[in-house]
Amino acid sequence: MTESPTSGSGEGSLAAPTRHALEWRNPSFYDEAALTKELERIFDICHGCRRCFSLCNAFPTLFDAIDATATGELASVDKKAYWEVVDHCYLCDMCFMTKCPYVPPHPWNVDFPHLMLRAKATRVQREGLGVRDRVLASTEMVGKLAGIPVVAEVVNAVNRTRAGRAVLAAALGVDPKAPLPTYHSRTARRRLKSRVAAEALSPAPAAAEDFSSAALPSTRGRVALFTTCYGNRNDPQLLEDLVAVFEHNGIEVRVTARERCCGMPWLELGDLQHIAQLKAQNIPELTRLCAAGFDIVAPVPSCVLMFKQELPLMFPEDADVQAVRARMFDPFEYLMLRHKAGLMRTDFKHSLGKVSYHVPCHLRVQNLGLKTRDVLRLAPQTTVEVIERCSGHDGSYGVKRRFRAASERIGKPVAQRVLTAKADHYSSDCPMAGEQIASLLALEGPAGTPRHAEHPLRLLRLAYGI
Repeated sequence: MTESPTSGSGEGSLAAPTRHALEWRNPSFYDEAALTKELERIFDICHGCRRCFSLCNAFPTLFDAIDATATGELASVDKKAYWEVVDHCYLCDMCFMTKCPYVPPHPWNVDFPHLMLRAKATRVQREGLGVRDRVLASTEMVGKLAGIPVVAEVVNAVNRTRAGRAVLAAALGVDPKAPLPTYHSRTARRRLKSRVAAEALSPAPAAAEDFSSAALPSTRGRVALFTTCYGNRNDPQLLEDLVAVFEHNGIEVRVTARERCCGMPWLELGDLQHIAQLKAQNIPELTRLCAAGFDIVAPVPSCVLMFKQELPLMFPEDADVQAVRARMFDPFEYLMLRHKAGLMRTDFKHSLGKVSYHVPCHLRVQNLGLKTRDVLRLAPQTTVEVIERCSGHDGSYGVKRRFRAASERIGKPVAQRVLTAKADHYSSDCPMAGEQIASLLALEGPAGTPRHAEHPLRLLRLAYGI
């Protein structure tokens, strides 16, 4: 992390944003005096600008703390308020990618999300993680236990009762109104067992790979599916829809032989050492698949972002991480690349009518453009109304009782847009954002309001009639 406001290229903010590697293995990264100095520097810049006031609750928390002082200046703010700002940042990156005029290469070198991550990581190194945070971030462990046959049915039933939600609130701080995932004992990996990639794969013919971000990737037509924790145990239908759509388009699909959590829940908490452990297990398997001629596709934007951006920024020197980044795709990014190459089928049988489509933050910051919208609009007589606002869910943030009111406030404009659209379907690439929108509609919508989001892959499958 660069400490000086005079660092950078001096090119000004008209240049494309530059994301510097995360220097998390440097001991100075965790120096608390240096961290406090940098928090003061960046917070003072944000105070003078205030352009990001509407993005999330981190910025209003900062500005309210400043405005409540007698001087109206950051110097008068109690340092305890700094950590409230840190807690309200869920690392969506939208301030860096869409709002801040002072991101690198601007000489002020403002990277608010990476500063928040540094603060979270410093606190984890100093204090460790509490039991609640560890449990909520352990999507693999919780999913494995809750997905045991019979246990899954019990967990799902208890989660729907007032008494069960009271227990979760007391034990884990989960808000009683927050949407909770459903657990399935018949996971996606079980349902797609016949498609699990073989242990011994013949390598693809050697070819020079260009791993530069400017290179437009070409698709191979062979996909290894990274199922994700959520897709595997909470929404296996999502994976079945993906496979159906891809195979309808002549794309060979295999499931990774082994996978662990991508690490995003731990990134949001600042546990970078745990991410390194998960990376050490995931990257060799994904590298093996890439070498065998497969592209990698994951159905959850946060997981794609982890491999496309976060791990490469944490391990910029690791050639395998960069190789996986180059072959990792969002499903609709992949389909649109196929379409541009004349390889995607457009023999749709059904119109989708009007679709109200929410773009998740972790998809927006990948700078792919609106590929999901573009693919859905290929269906006949289909219009797509795009909502580019945060749903307020953002991993465990939206389910915690401490943050639930802020989460609902952030997501309410999205629910209002869905209501006023009066669309035939509403959808989000992030299944958790879809659940969040549905929960807000249950609070805001009149009788007869559609209660369930449909994933864009489900809509595309409906349009194909497969």
